[in-house]
Amino acid sequence: MTNRRAQKPIVLPPLLGASVVVTRPAAAAGPFKRRIGALGGNTLVLPGIAIRRVAEADAARAALRDARTTDIAIFVSPNAVRHAFDLLPRLRFSRTTRVCAVGRATALALARHGMRDVVWPIERQDSEGLLTLPALQDVSRRRVVSIGAAGGRDLIATTLRARGATLQSIHVYRRAAPRWSRRHFDALDRAASPILTLLSSAQALACLAADLPPALFAKLAAGDGIVSSLRLAEAARAAGFVRTHVAASPNADAMLAAAVTALAQHRL
Repeated sequence: MTNRRAQKPIVLPPLLGASVVVTRPAAAAGPFKRRIGALGGNTLVLPGIAIRRVAEADAARAALRDARTTDIAIFVSPNAVRHAFDLLPRLRFSRTTRVCAVGRATALALARHGMRDVVWPIERQDSEGLLTLPALQDVSRRRVVSIGAAGGRDLIATTLRARGATLQSIHVYRRAAPRWSRRHFDALDRAASPILTLLSSAQALACLAADLPPALFAKLAAGDGIVSSLRLAEAARAAGFVRTHVAASPNADAMLAAAVTALAQHRL
């Protein structure tokens, strides 16, 4: 009798064969591209928005200096961290200032600049999650600064003012329409199904829906939308996406985990 070694089952990479569309700004697409490649997927970078420096850099820099003694400082995104420290590399807050981040990626960006004891929501990493932090409950007559960009949702500012805070928004970067080229359009036209589109910004979704050639946006919408919140799932469905999958948070691990789950449904 011949002994045969048991053959190990072949495990396919979980995103093998999928086209994964990254709609983050181009500067943030690199980590996604590496992870998608490691998972066997094909990455298509199609920025939904572009990130630019603010026009009034001197005013933003002065506002950051004045904010160093604030009661609470809120960074709303990794871009907010990057551009704040571009404007004021030695930015530091007083010992009594409570520094908050909207999520883990933003907290890690602050840690790279030497900021410790940053608080951030673990379960829900968005504006709603941020507003559940104990540090942001009793803010009556406290001075709060929100560091980010103009536009977008006003939920943080509206809620904290309703709770009695004196809130100042410091705009350290700005969002702009993306600059696509024929290269982007050709890549999307050639993309093989199934197509999984990662969406973590309502503004990016709106730009894609309004400015892409209609046939190309229809191709995205015919695939699966991987979204970072229930609110964004509703917006994606309103824009034409039939299938949406809500990730646990906007960070790369959660978004790609949801993409893997979505693709597994195609393989059933």
